[in-house]
Amino acid sequence: MDRRALLFGGAAFVSSAAVVGGASLAFGAASAVNERNEGFLITRSDYEWRSRLTKLEYNVMRKKGMERAGSSLLTREKSGGIYHCKGCNLPLYSSEAKYNSGTGWPTFYENLPDAVRTKDDSTFFVQRTEVHCRRCGSHLGHVFNDGPAPTGLRHSLNGVSLNFVSDSEADNMLRKGSRRVLRV
Repeated sequence: MDRRALLFGGAAFVSSAAVVGGASLAFGAASAVNERNEGFLITRSDYEWRSRLTKLEYNVMRKKGMERAGSSLLTREKSGGIYHCKGCNLPLYSSEAKYNSGTGWPTFYENLPDAVRTKDDSTFFVQRTEVHCRRCGSHLGHVFNDGPAPTGLRHSLNGVSLNFVSDSEADNMLRKGSRRVLRV
């Protein structure tokens, strides 16, 4: 076998491996997207999520990113009210379960009934528990077992994943007979 045949054969092998490997990566990526949407009542295409969310919201809610500690105004929010999923407006947490954990993120010791789901998360070589919206699958943050009584849990959330509706705002809307319209 001469050098030219060897080089040609090697190049053909590498290019065919790249095509097959690229196809399997593409199918794997589509499969991961489909798995993420499976079982959620609200599903949207990647394009729809990107058009509805800011870059930071998209990175956190759809790519499991994290906002910088202390950057969310919701960390300092002290009004009574309900925290909703920014992806689908599902009520998730009551201000009555909120506390200051000193971590720099909005933190709660429990969620509203049937509002969130959890799953194991071993990214960054650490075993954690991810918490996400049960209706649209948006990533909210993580749950840890070092919280206060009565649950002993610390739901440490990204403020960009949440919309806050204060009790006074909700009362005003009811008195006026109007409904707040959030992107759903």
